[in-house]
Amino acid sequence: MKKLAALFFTFCLFLPVGVQAQKKRNSAQSTVSRPQNLSDEQLLDLVQKQTFKYFWDFGHPVSGMARERSNTSFDYGNEVVTTGGTGFGVMSIIVAAERGWITRQQAAERTLKIVNFLQKADMFHGVFPHWLNGATGKVIRFSPKDDGGDLVETSLLFQGLLTSKQYFTQNNPIENQLRNKIQGLWDGIEWNWHTQGGQHVLYWHWSPNNGWSMNHQIRGWNECLITYVLAAASPRYSISPQVYHQGYATSNHFRNDREYYNIKLPLGFDYGGPLFFSHYSFLGLDPRGLKDNYADYWEQNKNHTLINRAYCLDNPKKYKGYGPNSWGLTASDSYRGYAAHSPTEDLGVITPTAALSAFPYTPEYSMQALRHFYNNLGDKIWGEYGFVDAFSEHHNWYANSYLAIDQGPIIVMIENYRTGLLWKLFMANPDVQNGLKKLNFKSDKIQGEASK
Repeated sequence: MKKLAALFFTFCLFLPVGVQAQKKRNSAQSTVSRPQNLSDEQLLDLVQKQTFKYFWDFGHPVSGMARERSNTSFDYGNEVVTTGGTGFGVMSIIVAAERGWITRQQAAERTLKIVNFLQKADMFHGVFPHWLNGATGKVIRFSPKDDGGDLVETSLLFQGLLTSKQYFTQNNPIENQLRNKIQGLWDGIEWNWHTQGGQHVLYWHWSPNNGWSMNHQIRGWNECLITYVLAAASPRYSISPQVYHQGYATSNHFRNDREYYNIKLPLGFDYGGPLFFSHYSFLGLDPRGLKDNYADYWEQNKNHTLINRAYCLDNPKKYKGYGPNSWGLTASDSYRGYAAHSPTEDLGVITPTAALSAFPYTPEYSMQALRHFYNNLGDKIWGEYGFVDAFSEHHNWYANSYLAIDQGPIIVMIENYRTGLLWKLFMANPDVQNGLKKLNFKSDKIQGEASK
């Protein structure tokens, strides 16, 4: 698990945004209003809308893309934007348009701004890097050899962009451009290049400077199901089904089939690992009735969530603050830095996105957590972009940071719980349908036969 943490859970290594900007945010956090006595629907409205500000108000002014994080840490400069987090952001823009926080035209214009930027930004065989300079579009390396294409981040980005393509269907110049440009970028991603010469597995990274030297195969169970679905869905550079079945589905940590707290876990690590495994791929993929050779993904995600919560109630380390109203372990900031919180890596840190992004799976329990976070802890964790990234009552630590990959799923998964909006859009994409059929997925959302 520690090796996995080092490889999979370093998504958000501390983007600086300027000391003065941080002082302003810290000051604003204490003055953000927190209306009381809200109904469930009013509270969900408020949380989604407030969290959306991260992507709308705090989006990069030149590119429109999502900044990696809100706080200053390490010396990466002020311009770092994240590709995967931007995918979450463009999905949140659709929610905002549907709920009337912004106009449809504003939504289309911002998304087109992002797409126009991406067309000119660094890419490698059509694959985008983890980080870009939001002003210039040049790659910013994520680690010493990670200065090229990042296939997983690219899949998270295009989960969002393909959803946007399905949403912006009106016949006007902005939406026509948007659809055409998204399709052009999508067509150009060389997914099969990342099989490193035709192997039956995908590789995470390739760099023109370092080639395949990172040598990181993408094997499950983790957040990367969406990567294989989109790789199979590609209209020009698709992978064969064997890459999924012999690559992703063959790791030592794929099958589980054991019980934890009398709850069966079909896939993954002991106790399921961090909860973002059940969020990232399923912002667009609708897990309701989704099955393949290996799992029923609704059962997988729901049971993973229930096990995570049951562990917090059991609270074997006796941390202060854990309980029925305060649960949820996933990768986030902590008092020690960034950490992949889970039942097997428990530092006493609760991450709001864990319970809130689980609304589709555990609505009653997620609402209990939401009300506790808002009503009882809001003076410490509610701010201008919604709930801060994480907190530990046991250590009297409360983050002042917000992360794109944690804020985005809150908006999107709450919307999927309320209306299924993003699920409906993404699953309707014809290429996605073909990719799912190619990998032998079954769902009543998949129509007809796969194209040859």
